[in-house]
Order: sequence, then C-alpha cells, then structure tokens
Amino acid sequence: MSYHLPVMLNECIEGLNIRPDGTYVDVTFGGGGHSRAIMERLGPDGRLIGFDQDDDALQNALDDSRFVLIHENFRYLKNYLRLHAVRKVDGVLADLGVSSHQFDEADRGFSTRLNGELDLRMDRRQELTAKDLVNNLDERELTGLLRLYGELPNALQMAKAICKARAEKAIETTFDLRQAVERHLPRGMENKYLAMLFQALRIEVNGELDALQAMLQQAVEILNPGGRLVVMSYHSLEDRLVKNFFKTGNFEGKLEKDFYGNAIVPLKPVTRKPVTASEEELQQNNRSRSAKLRVAEKL
Repeated sequence: MSYHLPVMLNECIEGLNIRPDGTYVDVTFGGGGHSRAIMERLGPDGRLIGFDQDDDALQNALDDSRFVLIHENFRYLKNYLRLHAVRKVDGVLADLGVSSHQFDEADRGFSTRLNGELDLRMDRRQELTAKDLVNNLDERELTGLLRLYGELPNALQMAKAICKARAEKAIETTFDLRQAVERHLPRGMENKYLAMLFQALRIEVNGELDALQAMLQQAVEILNPGGRLVVMSYHSLEDRLVKNFFKTGNFEGKLEKDFYGNAIVPLKPVTRKPVTASEEELQQNNRSRSAKLRVAEKL
C-alpha cells in the first residue's frame, strides 16, 4: 500500500529528542514512516506505541517486540495506554494530515479529483459519513458548518446550492457534490474552494478538532517532565489550537497566573515559531506545503 513520504521527518525526530530507553507514542501511525525512524533510535529497552483509527494502516504494523499498534482514535490515548500498562511516556508525535493513501483511494471520498462514494470517514467502523451530512443537514446547519470548519467566504451560497441539488436527487458521490457547487467556485480558485468544502465535511464527520483537544490534554498528563510533544498540523484551525495550548495550556490562549504573577503553564514551547518544510522538501513533497510543526516540552 503506497503511503506518503513522511513530512519533515528529521525535524519531527529531532523535536522528540529521543532517549534510547524511552517510551514514545506515534498517535498517527499511517504508513509507519515516522515510527520506523523512532524505532531506529530506540535501544533494547525502548518502547513505541502507535495509534491509528484507519484499518488500512494495520497492514503497515512494524514487526518488532518493542512496538505495539492500537487500532483506535487518539482521543482515547490515556485509556488504551493504560490497557497496555503504560502510564508515563517520554514523547508524543502527531502528524494530523490526511495520508496520500487516503487521498488516492477514490472510494474513501477524500479526493476532490477522483469520483467515488462521498464517505470521508477515517474510521470505517463509525456510521456517519459526509453523504449523511450533505443530504440531511438543513441549510442553516450546513452554512454554519462550511463557515466554521471550511472558512468558506461564500458558505451560504454553497449551502443553498447543495440543498437545491439534493432536492432533485440525493448527493451520493464526490462528483455529485462538485457538480452541485460548481457555479459558486471562483474562477482560478476552484480547487482551493473545493478543498475547503471537503475539509469542513471531513472535520465534522471525524470530530477532528474535539479529538485533537482531547489528545493534547491527555498527552500533557502522561508526559514525563522533560518529555516532548511534537505536533504537525495542515490548516489554521488545528494550528491555532496547538499554538494556544502550547503557550497557555488551554485552547482559548488565555494565560493564567498564580498569586505572584507567574504563568501557570504545563508546557514550554521549544519552537518559538512553527517549523516549516525546507525548499528542497517543498519541491519533492507537495504535502509539505501547508505543514506547520510545533514542539513543546513538559515542565
């Protein structure tokens, strides 16, 4: 199964600051690229736990007694680590993007270029799909969704167009949806607007932002002091949550202080600004364009 080249592989591994006898978690295992690089730096006493909710990723599991792959959403990080008798870890890595493999499988519905079932589930065990959203949400709910998660300037027109199209026949495929909104894609920006539309539906179907917040809060609890949290995001909604959390320990970005005026924070950012891909990587790997990497250390 072809999975993407891991984005900013060296930067991620450097950010984790790996100890050979440490315990690490890769919460977005995917094709296992980042995990393999972590394993190379672990000694006989090191451990790595991978998480992935997509059953396709299970085929890439590493054959190594120091590794275990958990087929679950990372929002259940703490519970599943506890099941594996892991209470504390030295580093957590999250690469939040959709994998190339998911984009390349037409029937998963992630690609705006390929015609397939309008699905967009990362975990195919769940029932809700993007098809359910576009056919069942009312115009107001749909507008709110496209505005909030897609940051679409013309969310209302898009929602109206979807409701009008589905009144004639159900929207079943990615191309059905494309056709429904065709008139509202600005010239020269068709792909960008389609990507924003699909992003909005994908975030809602998978509860992505809620899962991210749950994972970050749990990661802080399970990290040993000096342990690292390394997160790579691909759009501003995710990056904003990560940035605020790293800086203030909450998602609103409000700094809380103690009686003496000292900031009460669980983490200290290791990277002042997000790390972005090198010129060389940008040329080799299209996926790295929008990636922003942030690293923080548990105090």
